[in-house]
Amino acid sequence: MKRVIFFVFPIALATAFSTASAFTLTGIVNDEAGSPVSGALVKLLVNGDSTSTDQDGKFTIKSEDQLALHSGGFVPGHIDIVDGVLRFSQSSNAPVQVSIFDMVGNLVLRQDLLGSGQVDLRQGVTARGTYFAKVRVGSAVETVRFTVNGSRISSNIHQGCGHKALLKPGEGDTLSVIASGFASLKIALPNLDTALSLTLKKAASAEPGEQTYAFGYAIGNAPTPSKGCGKDNTLKDNFVYTSEGIEHEIYLTLPENYDKNKPYRLVFGMHYMGGSAEAVAKREAYYGLRNQSGAKENTIFVAPHGYTDEKDPRSSETKSNPWRCYDDKDHIFFDEFLTYLNENLCIDTSRVFSVGFSFGAMFSNALAQDFQDRLRGVVVFATMDMVIYMPKNKGLPIAWMGTVGMEDPLCTPELGRSARDRILKNNGKPDADGKFTDARGEKAEEYAGDKHVCYDYKTVDPRFPVKWCTFDGGHSYNPRDDDGKVWTTPTAWEFITQF
Repeated sequence: MKRVIFFVFPIALATAFSTASAFTLTGIVNDEAGSPVSGALVKLLVNGDSTSTDQDGKFTIKSEDQLALHSGGFVPGHIDIVDGVLRFSQSSNAPVQVSIFDMVGNLVLRQDLLGSGQVDLRQGVTARGTYFAKVRVGSAVETVRFTVNGSRISSNIHQGCGHKALLKPGEGDTLSVIASGFASLKIALPNLDTALSLTLKKAASAEPGEQTYAFGYAIGNAPTPSKGCGKDNTLKDNFVYTSEGIEHEIYLTLPENYDKNKPYRLVFGMHYMGGSAEAVAKREAYYGLRNQSGAKENTIFVAPHGYTDEKDPRSSETKSNPWRCYDDKDHIFFDEFLTYLNENLCIDTSRVFSVGFSFGAMFSNALAQDFQDRLRGVVVFATMDMVIYMPKNKGLPIAWMGTVGMEDPLCTPELGRSARDRILKNNGKPDADGKFTDARGEKAEEYAGDKHVCYDYKTVDPRFPVKWCTFDGGHSYNPRDDDGKVWTTPTAWEFITQF
């Protein structure tokens, strides 16, 4: 499907521009003592805009999503995306620079061309996920957001809805903060239309690599408020959200005395086969997490219902499963719905988790394949990587906790270990080049009698912990030790709240 965006490339000197603001990113930068840091360079790595903090440590970056020339000559031109190929044309032979960035600001491709031409967006892109293609001619810039799913490229433009193929407000970037005498700071921002409070550490006291992250957050990082912070809540506790033509029933449980200005942790409860969003929210209390200490005051819980009644592409048989097996519609739903929640509620976008049992665990595990930039972690009770749509792994780490009963006949220990090992492959401590290493060589202690065993991996990056719990039992999310107490729920809550 063809996507067309018209724009102008200036070729004359001394022009004046009118602009339309797409988002406003504000913040304050302090040192560890709470004193403002002035003169710090603050830059969005994908967007390219930068500024410096004032004497009070404050900064503002405004996005400009259109450039309109008031004077001087200009050359009309356009860009479009057809079958994964970005094409551009103009009536001059001016230099054109095409750059492709991933979601956290890493440059994956740059080409310098002249006049008109095309660039295959698959070049340099090896993993499923969200990317940005920036086309620059002189001072005119157009940024196109696109997604990659296998060999399929989509520019995420919904025809007839008035959307532009520009970097949307709040769609994400990486913020870099550099100041003399301090350790540099990089923060992945899923939402740009927000306010931040940042702390820089003195270079002498900062641990190596503690704050300079190309991906991920430090343990105990400051909250990253969503676009919905400051808005009055209009969402009901039970409503329907439609994505890809599928209506999903939603159960939403807000904290007691919800404060629209306080960013809250967000926990998804994904239901199992034969279950429902209602059962997870009301009967299961989000697998017991809602009843843990502090949960009712500091966490937003949400349970979506997965509706699948699809035809197996390998046969004419129609199968019903709680989450999709053959296509990515549930992944698109999760992406869109999470954005919807971020825009309507005050959420800490750096602390979003997915929790599930059985098929709900499988779906959470599938989300851990390609939403490492939007999910801080997942908790999976009795999981495996089968009978579910599994996108290509982006190769990024994610916090992960899994449990398995040693007598589970469905999600067997062997299948659970396989799901765990896929996570371990990406979660090892970074090497000298900052690439996350493979931690599968470490052998975990497992249940061998007495009570359950939870093993915390030692060779993983501490920002992305992996916990593996085994017990004597079958297919269950709430097994009990000999003392009659359920141990999985408090263990999972401790895992989630450590961040």
